Amino acid sequence: MRRLREIYRSAGWPCADMLEVELLAAGLLERCVGSHGHETLRLTDAGIHALAQAHAGNQNARDPHESLVKRVADQLGREGRLAWRGLMLRVPLPRALFEGPSEPVVEGSPVVHEDLLPEDVLSTNGLAVSGRDHTWCMAMPDVFSIRRSSVEAYLEPVVHEIKVSRADLLCDLRKPAKRAAYLAMAGAVWYVLSEDGKGRPIAKPEEVPPECGVLQMERGSLVVARSAPRRAVERLPFHVWMALAQAGPHIRPEGDDQALL
Repeated sequence: MRRLREIYRSAGWPCADMLEVELLAAGLLERCVGSHGHETLRLTDAGIHALAQAHAGNQNARDPHESLVKRVADQLGREGRLAWRGLMLRVPLPRALFEGPSEPVVEGSPVVHEDLLPEDVLSTNGLAVSGRDHTWCMAMPDVFSIRRSSVEAYLEPVVHEIKVSRADLLCDLRKPAKRAAYLAMAGAVWYVLSEDGKGRPIAKPEEVPPECGVLQMERGSLVVARSAPRRAVERLPFHVWMALAQAGPHIRPEGDDQALL
């Protein structure tokens, strides 16, 4: 489905690989020749139907996740915090996290890294790091929040990572770079664990690394299973402030507090 989406969004220039051969043979793509003899690809009616079905399936799969993300963001708002959903932030991480056996597990996660210049000296949460040993990483936590405060040292940035399936959680725990990015951008990191089809937590607190806290759904309520270790964050980097300003915080529906009564 990824290749179909790419072709649908683009001018349809062919890659001429075996995947395209399979899609052409299945009748999901067709070849088109322009007036100048250039060949392009476009989706057939069957291809558009298959893409629409895949999108509907993905939407249904994400609904429980997005519902819990919204619930956590709403709760943080009631606690007096400003929350952002799906915010893309960058942090410098040690290059060693992307070398050797750990490198493949970064693929497919929201963590993307790009090289720094060797002479770059960066500051992350008040600590200076060298570009020789670190690389920029882009990460997208489910919920990022700060306190409503005019004193920068009192903002207490926190990340909440939402998991609604055990398979997704176990896959996530095998990505040390992703977890390191969350820990680098916040003073505390929480994993929020949903329930399975039988109403049981999808994991035990001890399965989550000790550097992270655990919130669990129990009979429809969020319960602290293990508190998150906290560390002081003196100030947020300028690029984080820019990202917060551009995205805008999560807004709770009007009358949300009254609905709880």
